[in-house]
Amino acid sequence: MDPDVTDWRREFAEEARSERPDVVTLCLLLGAVADPALGRRGIDAAHIELDRLAGLLPYGLAGPRPWAVALAELLGDSCGFRGGPLDYQRLESSLLPEVLRRRRGLPILLSVVWIEVARRAGAPVYGVALPGHFVVGFGAPDGPPEERVLADPFDGGRLLTGADAELLVVGATGAPLEESMLAPAAPLDTVVRILNNIRAWAAARPERSDVALWAVDLCLLLPAHPARLRLERAELLVQRGEFLAGAAELDDYASVVEPVDPAGAASIRRRAGAARARLN
Repeated sequence: MDPDVTDWRREFAEEARSERPDVVTLCLLLGAVADPALGRRGIDAAHIELDRLAGLLPYGLAGPRPWAVALAELLGDSCGFRGGPLDYQRLESSLLPEVLRRRRGLPILLSVVWIEVARRAGAPVYGVALPGHFVVGFGAPDGPPEERVLADPFDGGRLLTGADAELLVVGATGAPLEESMLAPAAPLDTVVRILNNIRAWAAARPERSDVALWAVDLCLLLPAHPARLRLERAELLVQRGEFLAGAAELDDYASVVEPVDPAGAASIRRRAGAARARLN
């Protein structure tokens, strides 16, 4: 057996359930599930590239603003990491190995690159999951505003003023920016957001139900997930023509919801029966 062939989903589950899950490891394992040809060599190559980029940062940086400026000059200006509207139409924009290769991606994946390169160089850095737009924070997240700096990797690392951050939030939600929105993003919350982006991409492309299925499968491997994902998985199996497997999962989900929603459970069981009937 090829030494690079492994059970990527098992490794993903183990990392997700570890005491301190690592976002980059989870993103690379996700990339291997999406493209099994990536292999262990591809994962190692991604780590080597992140180390290489970190080594290009100037020595002796201190303070959040110098770090943010140095990252923008290196990754945004010199290396060309950034995003644009068309990147939302590509699955590769949500896969870390491809983002490292293409230097294009969604805000959250570009932020993962920024954060990891900065972290490996010793910067005080963290992710900020603003509604509708992921950015990077430098400095102490619980410190005063003047000692924190936000940068937007999707825009090449542009430094954001408080007004800029406010506009991003208002544009996405219509509501004002709240201080709680600037808290560091938890690793698993970041991975859930990436998987949700992939599920949304696949939902708009019924011919890519294969992508939707593995994205749901990875969500189900996380320590906490909504029970309704089991219904989504069952529906995907039926959509893909796996009628018996889909019907069995519909019945299982009906058993879960029956204590709180008997009518809903009965409806789901009828759908299971309809899926089985499609074999006749």
